[in-house]
Amino acid sequence: MPNVFAVILTYNRKDLLERCLKAVYSQTRSCQGVIVVDNASNDGTEDVLAKTEYPNLNVYILSHNIGASGGFNVGFRFAYKHGADLIWVMDDDVIPEKDALRNLLKARDKLDDKGIDYAYLLSSAFTENGYVTNTPGLSSKKNSIGYLDWPETIEYGMVPIWRATFVSILLPRSTLTEHGLPIASMFIWGEDSEYTLRVTRDVPGFLVGNSKVLHLRQENGPISILSEKNPGRMKYHKYFMRNKIFISRKYSLHYRQLVSDIYGVVRLFFKLLVRKDFNKAVVVLKGLIGGIFFSPESESADAPVDNLGVNIRLFEIGTKSKKDKQHSMLCSSTVMISNSSQH
Repeated sequence: MPNVFAVILTYNRKDLLERCLKAVYSQTRSCQGVIVVDNASNDGTEDVLAKTEYPNLNVYILSHNIGASGGFNVGFRFAYKHGADLIWVMDDDVIPEKDALRNLLKARDKLDDKGIDYAYLLSSAFTENGYVTNTPGLSSKKNSIGYLDWPETIEYGMVPIWRATFVSILLPRSTLTEHGLPIASMFIWGEDSEYTLRVTRDVPGFLVGNSKVLHLRQENGPISILSEKNPGRMKYHKYFMRNKIFISRKYSLHYRQLVSDIYGVVRLFFKLLVRKDFNKAVVVLKGLIGGIFFSPESESADAPVDNLGVNIRLFEIGTKSKKDKQHSMLCSSTVMISNSSQH
């Protein structure tokens, strides 16, 4: 039986995290371990976790927020260090159905039986009202006689894909060994697209139809600075623009896609100027300039953790008595890294 570790990234959403953990621990096929990466929450998340009784739960608490990209980078690398054969990844707002993991593993067995290689497996995601969300991109790979390959696995409830999100994605250890980790310096928005594009250059991922998850708070539609009303999130849109152009530069098969993406950002900039929304226009301009020059390198799965420039505290739940667990919580059982550099 494969050694499966779940990785859950959280930040200031303790109520959602509680729901996510309950769903993960209610699976009909349990995980051998669960890793929570707390991206420096200040809403009492740590206190909530300290009171839980879940077995084999490791919580890594970051000293400061290094974005979703950095948080997933941490989760991937520690699951790998724990010896996971398969890594099941999600945000704290993902609520898997009881058979979500079992059905991913059944799909894996079917692909193995058929001799079909894969980079990852992905659950189907829906909103609270049943709308499809986080739709992946269908693979454009062709078979040996020149036809698109996607109908081959339809009878098994799977289709090959190339771009996906980290919304209940199951990654074999071999994918991390070969392709490394998500790029931490992308910070937020796009690290999952970059990673899934990177690992599907030779073999596709697969969307598994009967593995289903609820992805909460997704009914505002795609990310858009035009509709953004939260001042605290405004500055982060520069990463969305920058990362979009970076991904297009790196993975577009034709220059026209890159030109189209740059044109879209430039057009958005002038649209905001016409509206006299100068604060948003500046954010877009910073993203545009950043996208032209941003060229980060990926890290191997066993790269030194101090590259991240963040202090990480570990406490384990379900492996000690409650007294020892509280002591570990208060005193910090392990300081994993310390580095003055920032991303």
